[in-house]
Amino acid sequence: MKKKDAQIKVDGVEMAGHFFEPATGFPGVLFVHGWAGSQKRDERRSRAIAQLGCICLTFDMRGHGDMHEHLKTVTPAENLADVCSAYDALARHPGVDSGSIAVVASSYGAYLATLLTSCRSVRWLGMRVPALYEDEAWEVAKYSLDRKELQDFRSAQVPVRSNRALRSCTDFQGDVLIVESENDHLIPHATIASYIASFVKARSITHRLIEDADHALSTPASRHAYDDLLLGWIREMVLNAR
Repeated sequence: MKKKDAQIKVDGVEMAGHFFEPATGFPGVLFVHGWAGSQKRDERRSRAIAQLGCICLTFDMRGHGDMHEHLKTVTPAENLADVCSAYDALARHPGVDSGSIAVVASSYGAYLATLLTSCRSVRWLGMRVPALYEDEAWEVAKYSLDRKELQDFRSAQVPVRSNRALRSCTDFQGDVLIVESENDHLIPHATIASYIASFVKARSITHRLIEDADHALSTPASRHAYDDLLLGWIREMVLNAR
């Protein structure tokens, strides 16, 4: 908390006062969309979180939004560079406390977000239906990956030390939110379990299951449930830390 002198003028005289301000700037929240998604899906959530006193940034990775023509050629390595650049833009914002940044990500974006924590300072990590990929796919066009092989890989719990993303999680010391969908045909519970087991140094881990929800949160009820979960977690973790 900062204390600053204040002089308040009235009728030709000055009254003494003090401003009491937060010791830091505003928390920053970076949203990372999933594969074949876009920032549009996070706009409503960003507006709600901004009303809590956070500065939020949404963006479209290469291969998405207005750059959809690159969808078939972009690699995870290139998209991680996109996420790092977006993080840096948020951290440079003059109102953001660079030591108080949350990342909220879904599916493929959540996978990239775990890797972001190895090269940038992330205090809070919110992941919805986090995807997992074999390390060999790192510089391969994401679009070309074999879906059956990918599902076979995700269907069993992956040893932490055998996967780059999971190894990144082992070093993360902030707070984690993992949201699972009950009827997710792309991210089975084994993948969620792999992530939960990897956060061995996390300050806290919150795991929630959205009943009757699919991977994309196709129903209004499932979207509303996730919105409430996310907003409550941000309020508890980010705002209480101020």
